[in-house]
Amino acid sequence: MSDTLTPDVIGRRVEVNGEHATVRFAGVVPPVAGPWLGVEWDNPERGKHDGSHEGTVYFKCRHPTGGSFVRPNKVNFGTDFLTAIKNRYVLEDGPEEDRKEQIVTLGNKPVETVGFDSLMKQQSQLSKLQEVSLRNCAVSCAGEKGGVAEACPNIRRVDLSKNLLSSWDEVIHIADQLRHLEVLNLSENKLKFPSGSALTGTFSALKVLVLNQTGITWAEVLRCAAWCPGLEELYLESNNIVISERPTDVLQTVKLLDLSSNQLIDENQLYLIAHLPRLEQLILSDIGISSIHFPDAGIGCKTSMFPSLQYLVVNDNQISQWSFFNELDKLPSLRALSCLRNPLTKEDKEANMTRQLIIASIGQLKTLNKCEILPKERRTAELDYRKAFGNEWKQAGGHQDPDKNRLSEEFLRAHPRYQFLCLKYGAPEDWELKTQQPFMLKNQLLTLKIKYPDQLDQKVLEKQLPGSMTIQKVKGWLSRLLKVPVSDLLLSYESPKEPGIEIKLENDLQSLRFYSVENEDCLLVRCSSLHFMSYPAIQVEIQTLSYYYRF
Repeated sequence: MSDTLTPDVIGRRVEVNGEHATVRFAGVVPPVAGPWLGVEWDNPERGKHDGSHEGTVYFKCRHPTGGSFVRPNKVNFGTDFLTAIKNRYVLEDGPEEDRKEQIVTLGNKPVETVGFDSLMKQQSQLSKLQEVSLRNCAVSCAGEKGGVAEACPNIRRVDLSKNLLSSWDEVIHIADQLRHLEVLNLSENKLKFPSGSALTGTFSALKVLVLNQTGITWAEVLRCAAWCPGLEELYLESNNIVISERPTDVLQTVKLLDLSSNQLIDENQLYLIAHLPRLEQLILSDIGISSIHFPDAGIGCKTSMFPSLQYLVVNDNQISQWSFFNELDKLPSLRALSCLRNPLTKEDKEANMTRQLIIASIGQLKTLNKCEILPKERRTAELDYRKAFGNEWKQAGGHQDPDKNRLSEEFLRAHPRYQFLCLKYGAPEDWELKTQQPFMLKNQLLTLKIKYPDQLDQKVLEKQLPGSMTIQKVKGWLSRLLKVPVSDLLLSYESPKEPGIEIKLENDLQSLRFYSVENEDCLLVRCSSLHFMSYPAIQVEIQTLSYYYRF
């Protein structure tokens, strides 16, 4: 830029030696002659003062070292949208090709052209563009009116993050020429809102809007959303947002909302967005939240809030109480949860136990921390939960006979799903709740029935096996017992508490305890190819192998 200043320079976004700033002052700064620009840096460590010089306040900064004075000729005020596209996406032809002459006929008159192929090639390239990335390309304005619509009308996705856009007016001028625009990223731009009435139809096709680190307020979010009637995804990370009012006529089509790293958001503010009808994904990472409550739903009931929410992300927060997960069980549509790096879920030696407790606490959950919850993992988690808190349940008034249950309110609040688990798996028996001595083999033995469903002439056997015994070792023992290869054996089990439900033992490296095999369960043994030996021979083998393995 030249040293001549214009009145509209205040508020413009600029670049100086790779750093972005906003112009706050233009004029003379005595005693040094000549024009100066006073800028407030995005990075306050780049500046030297707060906008004052020798006792005179020329402009104000939010940070005491956020300002500097720079000469106008050192400042880059940016380029227009179409020029930035051409600089990035148009392939320049070589000098020889540019000089190539071509004869074309206009009407009846032949005309010599120079560089005609090159011009046609450039126009063809731009007209085919559907996705444009102009991150950090110093874009500051739309450019000549109608130029974008004529050159590249088919653009659907635009990344304009970290540019020099200073007003929504310029964004609107660009978007108004892109009628197919579906995705727009304006992150790291500082945008002023137009003073006129709300525009309609400008972003009529827009589905995804990214406004991370733009300094936008919640009131401005709602105003902007009014321009986007079909918006489905909205990203608002790191804006110091305070949710100040409930969306009524806007954001009704949004399916994903990212509010990450907005540290001023609290639980009460979330109630204001709790009735967005189509919200399926809510990202609340790093907002400092520690608790959540749904006061409209009692113990074991579902809330009317967040009716469509399927995926919740609460990574990097302050969650330290199990009541948080009990409340999440009230969400009617929740299927996936990510809760990494919280005080209650830090990566440590108890991480697996924590995962199991969360699974048991949220009944409808299908995915936890991006890992699928398989039916056998859920069953194990719920059975372990039922057993782990069995004594507490009994002391709180629990009884095997449902008619004699007199559970305390305190227990029900702490373990709202426990009664359901008792209905699902049966109330815990007294023998299950006895404290075992972990290092005594006899206290780890499971008394199991062994049955051969495909061999009806074989009698059901009874055997004691260690709960820590892996499926691989069980197969090895059965291989010797039945005189068949290990690879031919297929194992599963069923519990008398759940007749007719067969659980496959598919992972050879896991133990019987991993699959929640309990006393009196029935081990089902099938062979894929060979017949078993006769029952008397099995009896002899059992005696021999029992002595060998000292079961």
